[in-house]
Amino acid sequence: MEGSERGNTLAKFEESRWADSNFSQDYRDNSDRYLPFRDQFIQVAKLGYKNFISKKNAASILDLGCGDGLFIYELAKASPFLNATLVDASSEMLSVAKARLSNKENIDFIKASFQQISDSDPLNKKFDFIYSSLAIHHLSFSEKKRLYSYIFDHLSPGGYFFNYDVVLSPTTMLEEWHLSLWREWIKSHSTIEVPNKFLNIPSKYKSNPDNVPDTLESQIKVLRNLGFQNVDCVFKYGIFSLFVGSRSKEKDNNSIHSDTDSAALHPCR
Repeated sequence: MEGSERGNTLAKFEESRWADSNFSQDYRDNSDRYLPFRDQFIQVAKLGYKNFISKKNAASILDLGCGDGLFIYELAKASPFLNATLVDASSEMLSVAKARLSNKENIDFIKASFQQISDSDPLNKKFDFIYSSLAIHHLSFSEKKRLYSYIFDHLSPGGYFFNYDVVLSPTTMLEEWHLSLWREWIKSHSTIEVPNKFLNIPSKYKSNPDNVPDTLESQIKVLRNLGFQNVDCVFKYGIFSLFVGSRSKEKDNNSIHSDTDSAALHPCR
């Protein structure tokens, strides 16, 4: 039984910590101090976009759970002619994302939860590249499957989905080690001003009922069963993973093997 099936269904967003403006502010201010290799995960996703999508004119991008808009901001530096839609349930985060991207054109913002997206489909279009960052683990396993199906249906032929998220370790022994890796990373990145301030973050993550991660293997299986191709984990550190999948081109249903820049950085294999 997967981790999310052992718990309750995801609470409404309004009841979660993300509706708290103080929590959202603290995340924006300090996340780089306790999220291992965040910049590298984003870099690998950018390289994936560069390899698979960037040659398209005015590529359309969807960022699900966009937070402060960092990914689209970084992506737009290298690809200024993209069209992006950013979705988040937090008004606070969307306000920050709008401010960060205020000088960018062809950017749309939608306030909605993943459940609302799946139910009402306010997007009603297809995208060349869909990205999500540290958000889908808040969904139950059945909700994840539903969202992944929605993502597949909204990918253009040849489009790619990149998901950077935390996953459930397959065994208790591995989970203990993965959490210790996380603590060691935080410790090694502490400063004199804030020594070890964030060492309790992994324990808080583990005890927070809003977090209902599932194993990497189970989610990759779901993607393949839905029809995603080129499914793989391309970057991983402990519970933090970046896994991808694509929708086949209309005239090419065969899996395409490509030597990407991202695979060389840190393959999961």
